[in-house]
Amino acid sequence: MRSFFYGLCREREIVMEKTDLEIQQGLLYDVNVKPPIGRWFVLSFQHVFAMFGATVLVPILTGLPISVALFASGIGTLIYIVATKAKVPVYLGSSFAYIAAVQIAKEAMGGDFSAAQTGLILVGIVYVIVAVVIKFIGKGWIDRLLPPIVIGPMIMIIGLGLASVAVGSAGFTTGGDWRVMATAFATFAITATIMSTAKGFLKIVPFIVGIFGGYLVALALGIVDFTAVTEAAWLSLPQFLLPFGTNGVFGEYRLYFGTETWVIVPIALVTISEHIGDHTVLGKICGRNFLKDPGLDNTLIGDGVATAVSAFLGGPANTTYGENTGVVGLTKVASVWVVGGAAVIAIVLSFIGKISAAISTIPWAVLGGMSILLYGFIASNGLRVLIDEKVDFSKTRNIIIAATMLVLGLGGAAFKLVGLATLSGTALAAIAGVLLNLILPE
Repeated sequence: MRSFFYGLCREREIVMEKTDLEIQQGLLYDVNVKPPIGRWFVLSFQHVFAMFGATVLVPILTGLPISVALFASGIGTLIYIVATKAKVPVYLGSSFAYIAAVQIAKEAMGGDFSAAQTGLILVGIVYVIVAVVIKFIGKGWIDRLLPPIVIGPMIMIIGLGLASVAVGSAGFTTGGDWRVMATAFATFAITATIMSTAKGFLKIVPFIVGIFGGYLVALALGIVDFTAVTEAAWLSLPQFLLPFGTNGVFGEYRLYFGTETWVIVPIALVTISEHIGDHTVLGKICGRNFLKDPGLDNTLIGDGVATAVSAFLGGPANTTYGENTGVVGLTKVASVWVVGGAAVIAIVLSFIGKISAAISTIPWAVLGGMSILLYGFIASNGLRVLIDEKVDFSKTRNIIIAATMLVLGLGGAAFKLVGLATLSGTALAAIAGVLLNLILPE
């Protein structure tokens, strides 16, 4: 089946090159295809725009250096590409799952990041340990644990769980600023129009066009703040935090293995579940099973090593980004070269203060309008899994599994584990779905 999809994608790529790159079905650029240099740069920058807001928001909320988050995001993505043998077009950005735990650990240490950073390094090590276990046990259990009736709702929860973020950023709430809503609507309308009517290369950069158009509307409505640009330096080293002496060049923290550190580690169970869900979504888009090739063990190692390296440098935990998965799905560009290019751009931006500050002036309204499409697309892919796999909802067990997962995943259900760790959202729904699938009779 995988070879069939791969052949279909390659055939469609050739056809589209002959028809002015008009996107129909299949992939315009397959996973291992390198676009021409000009398109490569533009397509990579599109991924940077998609990940930028969320990637810098995590350090803003936790107090970690923004420049390090950008640098670690790029380095982490390149580490992941190497670990997965350049077979998966995944972009890694700052994880939201650890925000609360990092904040609490920081406060418990009197503002010191030592416990939080050590905990995040250990999280990366946990990923690697789990990957090694999977390597020895084998991969056949994946299909048993994650059949379509579990995967479909899990994907839907990933997208719909982010819906409130998109709506809030777009200002579509009671008492919202009309200028924010107008900007978000303009971004949405421009992006949707380009996606549905444009021809040629323009059709595969809808987010670049949408963001540019939305930004112009935001400028006209006076909701763009250039303060960060005027204050930023042109060139500067990322503000690394390192666990050893730096003679004042960089900040420092110390490796710390107290209670404040260990309570962060169990959250790895949550993000590993999200990791599986995100790769399932991307695999469906690309017509592949990434959990088998390059394998869940390799994807976990890439994610885990990237998180450990990021934490060692003073950055947040890394995670696979649904925003960038949405870009792959909507543009039909699955090239790892494009994702790798975005990683290099992120690294460069971490050293150029003015440019990264200029990108940070893009209002949340613009990102919100774009995210409505991105997150909705992810959720729609969950429904597509159920349809394509012909899941029979006349069977009571399938209704029970899907209904339970959707309510737990979207209803705010949470189960406290130990210390600061809480099982909720996608992870809780995934575990419930797996257990019900194993327990309920066929």
